[in-house]
Amino acid sequence: MKIALVSEGTYPYAIGGVSTWCDQLIRGFPEYRWEMVALTVDGTEQPVWSAPDNLDALHQIPVWGAPRPGRPARPGYDARFAAGYETLLAAMLAGYEIRSSAAAVAQSRFVLGLRAVYDYAAGGGDIYAAVTSNAALGQVVDAARRLRGWTVSLAEATQAADILGHLLRPLAVAPPRCDVVHASMNGLSMLVAMAAKWRDGTPVVMSEHGIYLRERYLEYAESDLTPAVRTLLLGFFRSLAAAGYLIADVLAPHSGYNRRWQQQFGADPDRIWTMYNGVDLDRFPVADAEPAEPTVVYLGRINPLKDVHTLIRAFATVGTRVPGARLRIFGAAGPGDEEYADSCRQLVDDLGLGRHITFEGSVESPVTAYHAATVVTLTSISEGFPVAIVEAMACGRPLVCTNVGGVSEAVADAGLVVAPRNPGAVADALVTVLTDDQRRRRMAGAARQRVAQWFTLAESLRAYRRVYETVTTRPELIHAASPPQVFPAPIPVAPARARVVGRVPALPSGDVA
Repeated sequence: MKIALVSEGTYPYAIGGVSTWCDQLIRGFPEYRWEMVALTVDGTEQPVWSAPDNLDALHQIPVWGAPRPGRPARPGYDARFAAGYETLLAAMLAGYEIRSSAAAVAQSRFVLGLRAVYDYAAGGGDIYAAVTSNAALGQVVDAARRLRGWTVSLAEATQAADILGHLLRPLAVAPPRCDVVHASMNGLSMLVAMAAKWRDGTPVVMSEHGIYLRERYLEYAESDLTPAVRTLLLGFFRSLAAAGYLIADVLAPHSGYNRRWQQQFGADPDRIWTMYNGVDLDRFPVADAEPAEPTVVYLGRINPLKDVHTLIRAFATVGTRVPGARLRIFGAAGPGDEEYADSCRQLVDDLGLGRHITFEGSVESPVTAYHAATVVTLTSISEGFPVAIVEAMACGRPLVCTNVGGVSEAVADAGLVVAPRNPGAVADALVTVLTDDQRRRRMAGAARQRVAQWFTLAESLRAYRRVYETVTTRPELIHAASPPQVFPAPIPVAPARARVVGRVPALPSGDVA
C-alpha cells in the first residue's frame, strides 16, 4: 500500500506534536510505502527530521513563495475559469445558519467551484494569474455588492485576490498517485486530497488535531486586514472546512471535542472515527526524582496559539507564593512567529523575571524537559489532543493545562485543568500542585497509569491500520455499525452513530479547577 501524507507547516520542517505524529505514523507502518506532501511558506525550509526508510518522496508546495508553481500555462483568465470562480465567490459570500438547507447548498456550490478551479489548473491554467486578473477583481467587487451589499474597494479586492491566489496553490500541483491520501488536518491540506480524489478517485482520510477553522478565526481576529478582506477570507476558510468534511471518506478527529466540532459544522457522523494520539512508553520512562527546586516546564512551539504570555504572567504570581520556583520554557518559534517569541522575552524583562524564567530553546529529547519538571504546563487557547501532554504523563509528571480541545480528555485526574486566558487561574493551579506534595504524587501516579491504559502508540497504530484497510478494501464498511468498543465510565458524549476506534477514556470527575 502507498499512502500520501499531507502536512501544512509541520513535518518534516518543524518540531511539534503534529510533526511527531507524522513521523510515528510513517515509521509505524514499515510495510507501507509513503510519500510526503508538505505545504510550506516559501520553499526555503530545510527538514529537521531524518527521513524514514519507507518514505519514497518528499513533495514541497511553497504556498507563499513565487507566484507560479512552475508549469506551462495558458492565459490567466478565460470563460471557464470565470464561471467556476463566480460559483466559488457566491459560496464564500453566502450567509447561512450552520447545518441549514442553505448551508448545504452553499457548501455544495463551493465544492463545484473548487472543482472548476482544479480542472482549469489541470488543463494548464495559471490559478494565481487568473485570480489576480482585472476581470477576476471585478467579479469580487460585483459579488460582494450583489450578494452582501458591501462596497469593496479595488485595493481590498486586490489584496484579497493576492492571498486567495496563494491559498489555492495546492490545486495547481499534481498530487502523488497512491492508494490513500491522508491529510493531517483540514484546510489547505485537503486541497491536495481533493485533487487526488478528482483525478484518480483516491480515498481520503482526514485527521484533525486542532479545529482548523477555529484557529483561522483566532488568527484573523488579530490581523490588520480590513473588515471586508478579513470577512471574505474567513468565508473561504469556512467553506473550505465544510468542503473537507464533505470530501473525506473517513474523518479522524483526535478527540471527542474535535468530533463534536466536526458534527456541528455538518460532518456526517457515520464517517467519524475518533483516533486518540498515543506514545511509546519505552521512550518515555518515569523520572527517578523531582528537581531540587520547584520547577514549572513548558515544552512546545512559541506562538500565539500556545499563549505563552498567559504562562509568563501566571508565573509572576507563582514566584511570589512558592519560594525558589523556576519556569523553564523549552522550544522555539516557527517561521513567522519570531516577533511573538521576542514579545515573550520582552514580557519577562518587563516583569523583572529574568532570574526565574529561562528560554532553553529546542531540546534533543523531550524526556530531558519532562524530567526537569516538578509540573508540566500548557496554557494554549486552541489545541486538538496535544501529544506533549501525553508524553509528560508517560514520564509521571502532573499537569496544569487550559481547558481547550481534547486536553481534559487526556488529563483527567493527572492534573488540573483551568480556563484559558486566565493568568490568575493558572497561577492558583500551579501553586496548588507545587505545594501539595501528596496530591502531586497522586497525580503523577495516575498520569503514567492513564497513558498505559488509553494512549499507547501500539493502540493508535492498530486503529489507523484498520482505517487504511477499510478505505482501500472494504469502503462500504465505513458507514457500517461501529465495531465492538470498551467504554470506561463515565462517557461524556457518546452519540449513537459516532464511531470510536479503540476505547474512549473517561473524563475527570473532580480535579477540574
